[in-house]
Amino acid sequence: MLTMGQKKAVTRELRDQYQRLSKKEKTIFLNEFIQLTRYNCCYTTKVLRKKEVLGYLNIAGKKIKYVADKRKIKREKKKIYDQEVLTTLKELWKICDYICSKRLAPFLKEILPVLERWGEIKLDLEVREKLFKISAATIDRLLSPTRKRFRDLVGGR
Repeated sequence: MLTMGQKKAVTRELRDQYQRLSKKEKTIFLNEFIQLTRYNCCYTTKVLRKKEVLGYLNIAGKKIKYVADKRKIKREKKKIYDQEVLTTLKELWKICDYICSKRLAPFLKEILPVLERWGEIKLDLEVREKLFKISAATIDRLLSPTRKRFRDLVGGR
């Protein structure tokens, strides 16, 4: 059984190693660490993710702590559906008399070739493929600001 001082020393030593592991490796690491320290699972992850204190500074009689944030910077996802897809989707939504996305999504595969044949709409091959793959939830997400403005103009709920 480790003493509290030993547990803290082990935690300090293994914190950097834990931060560099992949998700699968972290699972194995956590199980071994919990057996060693007898910490609770939630507490263990909290302790291992803790920011490192670099030092303290006194400003106007207040003690301020400097910490190093060890969290990864979240990468921004590359957008799949760009502005061209959105404008085309708005136009199609208008042509289809503002139907809900659950009906619009499967209907796009049928209506796009017809509208192109009659010259109502002209699409790039890339935009066309994206519209064939788009889901109802994504349509909802993309059209939500437009729907809100439309509701405000019409005076709906």
